[in-house]
Amino acid sequence: MTSSSETLRRILAEDRCHPMPCCWDALSAKMIAQAGFRFTFMSGFAVSAARIGQPDLGLISYGEMLDQGRNICAVVDIPVIGDGDTGYGNALNVERTVKGYHQAGLASVMIEDQIAPKRCGHTKGKLVVERQEAIDRVRAAVHARDELDGDMLILARTDARAVHGLEEAIWRAQQFAELGADILFVEAPESEDEMAVITREVPGVHMANLVEGGTTPVLPMDRLHELGYRFAAFPLTLMSAAMRAVRDSLAVMASGGHPDDQILNFSELRQIIGFDAYYKAEQRYISDAR
Repeated sequence: MTSSSETLRRILAEDRCHPMPCCWDALSAKMIAQAGFRFTFMSGFAVSAARIGQPDLGLISYGEMLDQGRNICAVVDIPVIGDGDTGYGNALNVERTVKGYHQAGLASVMIEDQIAPKRCGHTKGKLVVERQEAIDRVRAAVHARDELDGDMLILARTDARAVHGLEEAIWRAQQFAELGADILFVEAPESEDEMAVITREVPGVHMANLVEGGTTPVLPMDRLHELGYRFAAFPLTLMSAAMRAVRDSLAVMASGGHPDDQILNFSELRQIIGFDAYYKAEQRYISDAR
């Protein structure tokens, strides 16, 4: 049986750029899979907002993220990449994070070089650790992956572009590649030219992170492929769409109306959640004698 990490490796070996909508809970992950997307990402920004109602400023814990990842992986059969933030401590904490995410069913984990508590990559106030600590985090993640016989992909992220400039970010990503990271992620390049330089100077599989209204230009998949990216994360697109729908529906209800034209019919709602599948499975245990 092919593991989720091996499935993800095969997907990322394809010569194209895949769109990757990001999830924040089991239901959003299920809907992504039902829509035909081949893998997804558990966004720390979105999980923090949905689970604890707080901004992505290092407030959510390892245990809460792990629990959310476990719930997500339990309901989908597509690979899930988990946001592991800074690894939640020193190098040994990074190892624990990688192994914990693997046990929860995640196919890959992202480890970054921000100072804890970290911040969303497209917001102000970011700081990164010194070079050696950044390297040690990725080295620990790769070591944990190897102890798992490679059954986990390490997504190594640097936020140095916003703090020390593009040259430093490229240097760090190059070191991460040499250490054996499976996926490289230089956060928040500010132009197509910068994106092209990153993929040209750093060998390996690259992820683009596209935040509407953020620092990096939101480009079509064909253009991202030309620039050297294998997949593009949309960390907040679905959450933003859902929040807008909730806000607009509440406004209608507050004015005395009902958002009839903005909601799913009840049968669609049941089908997406899984009622129909449950009823079908239930038939296995209904005795003919009844």
